[in-house]
Amino acid sequence: MPTNILVLDDEMNYLLILEALLNDEGYNVTALSDPETGLAYLDESEVDLVITDMKMPGLTGQDVLEHVKKNYPHIPVIIMTAFGSIESAVEAMKIGAFDYITKPFANEELLLSVTKAAQYASTQRENRLLREQIKERYSPSNIIGRSKPMLAVFEMIEKAAPGNSTVLITGESGTGKELIAQAIHQASPRCDNPFVSVNCMALNPGVLESELFGHEKGSFTGAVARKRGRFEAADKGTLFLDEIGELSHDMQVKLLRVLQERTIERVGGVDTIKVDIRIVAATNKNLKQAVENGDFREDLYYRLNVVSIEVPPLRERREDIPFMVDHFLIKYAAENNKTFDGFSPAAMDYLSAYEWPGNVRQLQNVIERCAVLSSGPQIESEDLPAEIKDEEAQFKSAVDLLPTKLNLAHTLEKIEATLVRRALVHSNFVKVDAAEMLGISKSLLQYKLKKYQISGK
Repeated sequence: MPTNILVLDDEMNYLLILEALLNDEGYNVTALSDPETGLAYLDESEVDLVITDMKMPGLTGQDVLEHVKKNYPHIPVIIMTAFGSIESAVEAMKIGAFDYITKPFANEELLLSVTKAAQYASTQRENRLLREQIKERYSPSNIIGRSKPMLAVFEMIEKAAPGNSTVLITGESGTGKELIAQAIHQASPRCDNPFVSVNCMALNPGVLESELFGHEKGSFTGAVARKRGRFEAADKGTLFLDEIGELSHDMQVKLLRVLQERTIERVGGVDTIKVDIRIVAATNKNLKQAVENGDFREDLYYRLNVVSIEVPPLRERREDIPFMVDHFLIKYAAENNKTFDGFSPAAMDYLSAYEWPGNVRQLQNVIERCAVLSSGPQIESEDLPAEIKDEEAQFKSAVDLLPTKLNLAHTLEKIEATLVRRALVHSNFVKVDAAEMLGISKSLLQYKLKKYQISGK
């Protein structure tokens, strides 16, 4: 993409020279003699680089520079100035000019400066596009869900994002906790700064400490150079600590100190380093129970659990499954250069009824598999993995998710209520059909709806 350059100079000779010189180099050049017209052009056009004379009638080059830095900080500005006014050019450099060129200038000198500025502008443009893509990818509107539980999650993201308070995201594995953390970061004032992720379960305690805090040269065998840790890398941004429930007691103490003092020390170091970070943590464990069991520090738990967001498992938001299926099918069909007319009603029934112990991650994997192996045009139930269609396996996977220690009567009631709700959904809330699915009378179904306070829509 050619670099768009705006040139401002009240001397017509210089305008003509610069326009011809830069056009010959392949740049798109707009040359204007009136700086006020130039500022209006900036407001309406795509400009990557500004070259402006310092002394002009009306607005000066410094006025132009200040306007650009305030309103378009990503656009580099090159100042041109007469040899006798270098002091003003140096002053302009202090307030953000990319470079300055003295008049009369050598063509090679000017082109070298423009090349560097154009490369900087290209990098800035790519970074802006990347940030926009990341924001789009991780914005709440792109986290798929229309169910009541997910709407509650979106509401919490919207409320939590603008602040600096620590957020604790809970939920089963595969529910998309890191996606929620990314959405919080991208909706926050820290969105232009780093989002750094660490899986606390993937590293042993010694390696994790070095990874988080960094280390000094010679602090342990193999530490051949100083290394900045993730806390420093996330400065002014967000640090996402996944699987926080797996931290050792020693690491819990060290993390608590960071949360209290907002300072760290590298492994083997003595210097105290200030860090400006927001911590978002996630776990699939019951931390409150871990506190009661003595496995997790109570003071750290309350430091982390300032704002709590619980991500529901997929089985508790089944109405979102068709939307997610469509989304993933479009994605993986495109990646495999295929087109599909979607899933057959029978296949979709299997997908909607399955318990999904691996949650969204498992669903995504299944849809990718179907997109790769199915010849279409519609994905049929025989294209699904065997475990999705195996009712006995489905029941076993559901039972495996239950704790070994439970109240049997209460658990059976919860299972019965879930089956009643599922039958209502699959029968489009026609109670006669739902009762037939369950093998019970309509009057017994009415009793169970009342008992479990289930709305018949």
